[in-house]
Amino acid sequence: MFTKYPAGVLHVAVIEGRKLHDEDLVGKGDPYVELWVDDDHKQKTKVISGTNDPVWNQNFTFPLPESRKHYLYIEVFDKDKVGKDDIGDTKIDLEEVFNGKVLDTWVKLPAKLGLTSHGEVHLHIRFVPE
Repeated sequence: MFTKYPAGVLHVAVIEGRKLHDEDLVGKGDPYVELWVDDDHKQKTKVISGTNDPVWNQNFTFPLPESRKHYLYIEVFDKDKVGKDDIGDTKIDLEEVFNGKVLDTWVKLPAKLGLTSHGEVHLHIRFVPE
């Protein structure tokens, strides 16, 4: 177990979403995901139109310096003609990934009070030290 995490590259695959909360009054959502680590390297998936169960299958890399702690932040939006609606967000503690575990998991997007879910996003996460 690292007390200080080594520098390296975090690999994140945003695979799909399911049962994403519909923010549109008419029709299905047009969801996309923004993801980042420690307020740096913000990246986003393509928009998948007309579905609440999108399939992205997109890979992202995040070069990371040596550090004591890192989190992966996920925010899911519904793209509108003007602006965007927030579907949900979460953060993932990367300790297990830094200790060699590959995460292949569905991450829940809790509602504001955390009592219900606004859907889930399927992620595959691994870390390769330098």
